[in-house]
Amino acid sequence: MKLRNIKTIIAREYLTRVKKKSFLLITFLGPIFFAAIAVLPSIIMFMAEDKGKQVAVIDESGIVMPKFVDTEMIDYTDCTGQVPDSLKTALDELGYDALVHISPLDTESKSVSVTAYSSSPMSVDMKETISSRVDDAVEDYRLSLYDIGDLKQIMQDVKFNSTVMTYTLGEDGEEKITSSEVYMIISLVLSMIIYFFVAMFSGMVMQSVIEEKASRVVEVLVSSVKATELMFGKIIGVACVALTQFLLWIILTAVIVTGISSFVGLDSMMQSATVQTEQMAHITDDLGVDPDMMVMTFPMPEKPDSVAPAGEDNELAAVLSTLKDLNYGMLLFGFFVYFALGYLLYASFFAAIGSAVENEADTQQLSIPVTIPLMLGFFIAFYAFKAPDSAVVFWGSMIPFTSPIVMLARIPFGVPVWELALSIGLLVATFIACGWASAKIYKIGILMFGKKTSFKDLWKWLKMK
Repeated sequence: MKLRNIKTIIAREYLTRVKKKSFLLITFLGPIFFAAIAVLPSIIMFMAEDKGKQVAVIDESGIVMPKFVDTEMIDYTDCTGQVPDSLKTALDELGYDALVHISPLDTESKSVSVTAYSSSPMSVDMKETISSRVDDAVEDYRLSLYDIGDLKQIMQDVKFNSTVMTYTLGEDGEEKITSSEVYMIISLVLSMIIYFFVAMFSGMVMQSVIEEKASRVVEVLVSSVKATELMFGKIIGVACVALTQFLLWIILTAVIVTGISSFVGLDSMMQSATVQTEQMAHITDDLGVDPDMMVMTFPMPEKPDSVAPAGEDNELAAVLSTLKDLNYGMLLFGFFVYFALGYLLYASFFAAIGSAVENEADTQQLSIPVTIPLMLGFFIAFYAFKAPDSAVVFWGSMIPFTSPIVMLARIPFGVPVWELALSIGLLVATFIACGWASAKIYKIGILMFGKKTSFKDLWKWLKMK
């Protein structure tokens, strides 16, 4: 192979793709999409929450009204003694958004019933806020019936939430506080990124080969350069496009997120998110769902009047310490090495598949055996944070067809140098062997027309000299 010819193909493939409107569109719309995912939920919660609502309360129980304390969202007015029917028919005239009617206290069941009226459907947030205040009042009343002094305080005092502090011991015996949750998040994010990028850009190579074969442009190209040079030039050219797009996404996303956060007000958004998660905690209580089972999705903050346990400061310290001590050099090295090698491996497969078919509709049969290992690596990576040193995860990080994803998921947890070197060595050797095989298929396949290719045909092409 001539290096000069490969450089020409790389330049052609790169310039052709970066000048396309689709590339420019995806490159500049992608960061907007990523930024939206990062900040849009908080913005929506901040903008969509009810504020300044006026609620009239008729409390016939005599125990609930003290719990209705005015907030930024709701102002409560004590209308106890008024006729509910008269009040609810004149809500709009009186300037109330809703009426809450609390029944007299049932001494047998030690409970009350609550009825709410509003001129328009009441929001879930307002309903859950009202419900939580009523629940607190009834609970306090029931506690008072036990005639035990300071019973409520006693129950608060006996509550305990343990915080497990984890430390990593270095070779010199030094103790470093760590957070397993940080490792888990980084592991999942890296594995997801590399999976989608390898799959997307490898498929791009296949599509390019199919297009050139269908238009007979490939016949002109192979008259000037060798088929092998064309294939590797195309693969490397698309890799350069991928890296360009990836770096632009990182820079533009960071700029957009920073700009949006500054414009909207990060503190306000976070405060809104805290209110929303508190309300979610009440919802889960009503549904009988264990809040601990939803910690990963909806972190449950303490109520405003509670005191944060000392363990929260330790947890924050663990997160900050973990972020500080992360080997970012190793993470970046691992990401680019495994992305490059994983992409080259699968791109060579997809280039061979693209050369062997007439159109995209015929690719399914041949591409399934290639995509299965890629998907398998993605699934194994999801278990890496649970048991990064288990046999399945270990071998998944060694087998070249799954290692680009699985090993990258293991790196945040710390991987011995020999395992990393062995994994990379096996991946390089596999790429060389598979690249050679793919080149043989590509060299014959791009000039084959009018016949649907089978696995038997591919085997014959591999045995040809």
